[in-house]
Amino acid sequence: MPFPTLDTVLLDLDGTLVDTAPDIFEAVGRTLLQLGARPLPFDTVRGFIGNGVPALVRRVLRATGDARLDEQQALDVFQRHYRDTNGRYGKVFPGVRTGLAALRQAGCRLACVTNKPRAASAALLDIHALAPWFEVVVAGDTLERMKPDPAPLLHACGVLQAHPGRALLVGDSGVDVAAARAARMPVVIVRYGYPGIEGIDAMRCAALIDSLGELPALLASPGRP
Repeated sequence: MPFPTLDTVLLDLDGTLVDTAPDIFEAVGRTLLQLGARPLPFDTVRGFIGNGVPALVRRVLRATGDARLDEQQALDVFQRHYRDTNGRYGKVFPGVRTGLAALRQAGCRLACVTNKPRAASAALLDIHALAPWFEVVVAGDTLERMKPDPAPLLHACGVLQAHPGRALLVGDSGVDVAAARAARMPVVIVRYGYPGIEGIDAMRCAALIDSLGELPALLASPGRP
């Protein structure tokens, strides 16, 4: 195996493997329409992705400026609409399938660690034919805590019987950086992710990449994590 120090790769889902922003934007739009609230721009909604569905809905309601809207009602409405839009409008990012295939060929254990709820995560991975790549999926409701807490990363390693010191997280946000640092594992950030890399401290990352297809060669190079 060409990776002398790493044998496990944990990967975020939204903004890292799949461009789910169009699915989420459509569900948000339908939700606001049903609640009688004004719509929000795509880029605004896109920037709310990453901390789980409750946080997304909370940010959406705050952005509308409509104090009449009830958070629990909005959450219930959004979840109903998202079951219909999940996986219908987005697509897998370029290089993802190539990268996953190369990592698996190199002998890496793969897990998906996401803040998206389990049912939505499973459906999305199935729709885009990504599920077979992952031995483990740790979702936002698998544990009591989600990223940036390190618990989901450590749980994935535990299920795989992998040592966290030989694992790497690939994500797209500061949430992923914080989770990886707390779990004491290196993190690689994709530049195309939803929050953008402006707020990412590159010094806290093993690398920034433009495609998951770059990861196998990066890990095989001398001096890398």
